[in-house]
Amino acid sequence: MKLSKKILASLILVSSVAFVFAQEKETSVEDKYLSDDVDSDIIATLASSDDFENKLVALQYLENAIDGGNTSPAVIAALDHLAGEGVTSQSRTNGRLQNNFSSVRREACLLLAKVPTEHSKNTLINIALNDNEPMVMAAAVQSLGKIGINNNDETVEAIAFANRKNQTLNPTSSLAMEVLNAYEALAETTENKKAIIDSVARISTDYHYVTPVRQKAYRLLKKLSQESKKDKDKKSEETSSE
Repeated sequence: MKLSKKILASLILVSSVAFVFAQEKETSVEDKYLSDDVDSDIIATLASSDDFENKLVALQYLENAIDGGNTSPAVIAALDHLAGEGVTSQSRTNGRLQNNFSSVRREACLLLAKVPTEHSKNTLINIALNDNEPMVMAAAVQSLGKIGINNNDETVEAIAFANRKNQTLNPTSSLAMEVLNAYEALAETTENKKAIIDSVARISTDYHYVTPVRQKAYRLLKKLSQESKKDKDKKSEETSSE
């Protein structure tokens, strides 16, 4: 009888622990969703504020949310908004632009690399093509290289266009360096490398850029030429074998 009581007591204890654990697990899941919703509401409010400091806080919330796995539509919408702050999303008072915060756009572009999706790629291409601040364009290009999506060479062609525009109006070495880095990352997925080769060749001979940038462009151009020759030789061998 004593043994039976011990067994019964053990069963009751195990059942109680299991029940408490299940409740705690369920509560933690609910808390996570509640936390995500609260984060999204806070981020949306701060991001839509006209205050510069609030936008910086929004960026910090966004980084924490993304690092914590929260990439909800509200989070992505806030990130898109901040990436275009003053360019694709404008706030004016008496016709005067109030929210031209290039540093906010730059940080938002860098954060988009942490969400490597087709949507992020499209947002970054839009920023690279429409923004006129070299540091923002450089951040957009850097993130495009990290995301690595280059369907139909769309990303490479957009980067080439953006750099050509900057090279004509305001050649900037930091942007050119990010362009070269992105080309290196995207070269393997590029079907027609003409846009890359033309762009790199322009950079390598433009003395508006600092020497390390031109040297890197020359090395990349040489590497691309060698790869192009290998591809041609390979195709020639395949054709002759047929």
